[in-house]
Amino acid sequence: MKILTVCVLGFAVMALVRAAAFEKKRAKNDQTESSDLVKRYLHCSWGWTYIDGACLKYVPKPMTWGRAERNCRSMGAHLASVLNINKYHAIQNMIADATHDYKEAWIGGSDAQHEGVWLWSDGETMQFTNWCPGEPNNALGSQHCIQMNYGDQKCWDDQRCETHLPSVCAQRRRF
Repeated sequence: MKILTVCVLGFAVMALVRAAAFEKKRAKNDQTESSDLVKRYLHCSWGWTYIDGACLKYVPKPMTWGRAERNCRSMGAHLASVLNINKYHAIQNMIADATHDYKEAWIGGSDAQHEGVWLWSDGETMQFTNWCPGEPNNALGSQHCIQMNYGDQKCWDDQRCETHLPSVCAQRRRF
């Protein structure tokens, strides 16, 4: 009888130790999840996605490039500048998450001020480009704005600024 009592007590102690360890791990995970949520909240407002130092938002409503830029500005942003391939892929994934497709969308590049001199609407220097083969071609002399996710290669195309497309806005964040 004593052996049975000792065994039962031993199993009870083991169960309590495991339960305590599980509870400690769960509390740590809850704290980490809460901390990650706080970081995301501090970085970006609801509906915006933090990518590479900026909060980005996919705007599905088709607009001209100018109206899309004005819409972004009304939210304290600009059309997105794309400074490297990693950011481009992150923006593509953000669009795919929202639409289940790689939809064409306006980003902030334009050469409307001077043909062939591409500038970002937020003032960033355009050093990285992801033009599709043969682009920019300024077809018909009137393509001055950049759409992303163009064609099979999902690269950049110069497009008429009056075309109605969804857009991507970006707010720079400095922490």
